[in-house]
Amino acid sequence: MPHIHELNDYTVSVFIVHDGRVLMVDHPRYDKWLPIGGHIELNEDPEQALYREIQEESGLRVQIMSNKPTALSPGHKFLLTPNFLDVHEANPPHHHIAFVYFARAHDDAFIKSDEHRDMRWLTSDDLVNPVYNLSQEVLFYANAALDLAASA
Repeated sequence: MPHIHELNDYTVSVFIVHDGRVLMVDHPRYDKWLPIGGHIELNEDPEQALYREIQEESGLRVQIMSNKPTALSPGHKFLLTPNFLDVHEANPPHHHIAFVYFARAHDDAFIKSDEHRDMRWLTSDDLVNPVYNLSQEVLFYANAALDLAASA
């Protein structure tokens, strides 16, 4: 989806873990290995965008490693809490305000999206392999997702 606003757009990213590995995609637009994610569309809340992006880009069934209240209140919808929030450049001067989530996949049989050049499950050793050239923040989030999945 193209940028909605000139300077800032809201996005979701999800670091999906299965069996000690994290799913990463080779993103052609940014020429980087990144997690699954994308823009929150005007008709969506962050949770709807999260599940839409997971289905569009991987087809995986996942459990989001987050919480939300179970209380019901008319006219009020509780949302899954992101594991992290950040702001980063995405085609300066444009920025993305990112809701970063961690998820656990029920299996590792993803459907490769045509949005990406490649998709792979990466181990902790793979994450530091120079061939993937992961940024420090992506490396941090990927390891944090792996740690959370291992401790749960």
